[in-house]
Amino acid sequence: MPLLQHVMDTELERLAMDQIVPSLLDQGFFYVDNFLGELVGHFVLNQVKEMHYSGVLQDGQLAGPGSFGVSKRNIRGDKIAWVNGGETRCEAIHLLLTLIDKLVSLCIGRLGKSIIRERSKAMVACYPGKGTGYVKHVDNPNADGRCITCIYYLNKNWNPQEHGGILRIFPEGKSYVADVEPLFDRLLFFWSDRRNPHEVQPSYATRYAITVWYFDSEERAEAKRRFRDLTASTQDPDGSSTP
Repeated sequence: MPLLQHVMDTELERLAMDQIVPSLLDQGFFYVDNFLGELVGHFVLNQVKEMHYSGVLQDGQLAGPGSFGVSKRNIRGDKIAWVNGGETRCEAIHLLLTLIDKLVSLCIGRLGKSIIRERSKAMVACYPGKGTGYVKHVDNPNADGRCITCIYYLNKNWNPQEHGGILRIFPEGKSYVADVEPLFDRLLFFWSDRRNPHEVQPSYATRYAITVWYFDSEERAEAKRRFRDLTASTQDPDGSSTP
């Protein structure tokens, strides 16, 4: 193993064992600064900006009961795109995802009963300023399998007093809130379920982030089974949809 890779693997293991796992188990969230370093983080930022300026990012959608007829802009104001990192000019994003995958793999077996074997694609997101945000919500309120939310921030020279855009977490059963500033090269972890309602406060400057969700295998399989059963129940025996 090359020395540089050995040093990187050792540092990732130390970060996972000594900081991420204890913090998730104790308080439900954790963030680390200077995750990629200035140079690599800058490459990721440039690729995200290119997606934004080329029109790849589209308005984020609402999902779930009660979303029909609701003004999206009153709930979430981000523009997003889903990537797996293998797309053209996503090489730096691919490296970011590889390192996060490695970190999470080191945590498996130490986070209670959760067994993590897969994750979502990466959601590249931009809040274009003008007071856009995302109201208080839970990523996984209905046991869809999402277990851990990871967010990587890309905002240089961010001043929360001027620019807003703080992610506020409301840890379940706690008497405090946790305010996370979306600072450049900061990586945040938190539980995706009802333990961590959170909001993105209004942003008054362009705010970039990349989010991935890691799935609990058993919960994800059960969610897929429920979806198959629901789909089957809306069809007639001949396979046609019911009115």
